[in-house]
Amino acid sequence: MRSAIVAALALTVLAPPPNDIDPAVREVMLRSLRFSASELSDLQSGKLVRHSNDTNASGELAVVGAVRVHASKQRFLDRVRDIVEFKRGPDVLQIGRFSNPPTLQDLAALTVDKDDFDVRTCRVGDCAVRLPAETIRRFQREIDASAADAQERTAALFKQVLLDHVIAYAEGVPSGRITEYDDGDKPIRPGDEFDGVLRDAPAVGALVPGLPDHLRHYPADRLAGAEDFLYWSKERFGIAPFITVTHVVVVCPAVHTCVVATRDVYSSRYIDASLSLSIATDAVADPNTFYLVYANRSRANALKGGLAGLRRALAGRRARNSVEENLRSLKIRLEHMP
Repeated sequence: MRSAIVAALALTVLAPPPNDIDPAVREVMLRSLRFSASELSDLQSGKLVRHSNDTNASGELAVVGAVRVHASKQRFLDRVRDIVEFKRGPDVLQIGRFSNPPTLQDLAALTVDKDDFDVRTCRVGDCAVRLPAETIRRFQREIDASAADAQERTAALFKQVLLDHVIAYAEGVPSGRITEYDDGDKPIRPGDEFDGVLRDAPAVGALVPGLPDHLRHYPADRLAGAEDFLYWSKERFGIAPFITVTHVVVVCPAVHTCVVATRDVYSSRYIDASLSLSIATDAVADPNTFYLVYANRSRANALKGGLAGLRRALAGRRARNSVEENLRSLKIRLEHMP
C-alpha cells in the first residue's frame, strides 16, 4: 500500500500540470488549429500528436502537429537561423541562404540540370518548370537548344531570372517579379493562391496580429521586431526535384513564446502556394522545456481535377507522416545537442 502511494506521488511530481501550455497558445491550438482536448493531454504527457484539418479550397491541404521538447526554445530559434544546417537531410539536395541584398553568388551552389529544366521541351502552356509566358519565350529566344553549352546557358539564365525575382520581392517592386505560372493549360497566380491560403489560416495572426499583413505585403507592412531572411533549396519530391525560394519570419510576441512563419516565394514545380507556422512556447512548469507546434497549409494544382479526392487523400497521408517524422527527428536533435 505504501509503495503504491509513493508511486502515485512520484507520478504527480513528474507529470506536467493539466495546463502546462501557455493559455494564449492553448486557445490557438484548440480554436484555430483544431487540436482536441485529448490531443493536448497526450502532448503534455510527452506524446507527439498530428492530424489533418479540413479545407474548403480545391487542391488545398492542411496538416498540424506538436511535440514537447526537453530543451530551450532558444536552441530551436538558433537552429532556424542557421537554415542550411537546420534543413539539411536526405531530401534536401542543395540549399543556401540569400544575402541582404541578394546576389548571384548566393546561387553559386545551385545546379540546374535537365531534370530540373530542359529548355528543349519547354513551351508556353507545356513546360516542366513554372515560369511566366514572356520568360519562357525569353529562354526560347536566347538559348540555342542544339548548342553544346545549351544546359550551361539555361542554368545561368534561370539563376538570373530567379535572382531578379528574389530582389524584386525583397525590395517590394513589381519589375522582375514572377507573378504568373504559364507552364500549363491554365495560368496560376501564386500571389492570389497565397492570399487564399492566408485567409484560411487564422492561426497566423492569432498570436501576432500584424503577421498576416507582414507576409502578404512584404516589405511594405513591416512588423516591429520581426527578423526576416530568404533561402533557396533544391529538394527531392515526386518524379523530379524542385527548386524553391522561401521567406522566413521570426518574431517573439512574448518572452515565453516565439513564432516562425514561412511562405513560398517561388516553386519550380508542384506547389502553387505554401504557408507554415511554428510556435515555440515555454512549458509553464519548466522554462527549459518548450512545446513546438507546427502547421502547414499548401495548395497544389495537381490535387485538382479528376481523381482529386484520391490524390488529396494520398498527399494528406504523406503530409501527416512527414510532419510526424520531422517533429520526431527535430526533438531528438534538439534534446541531444551539446
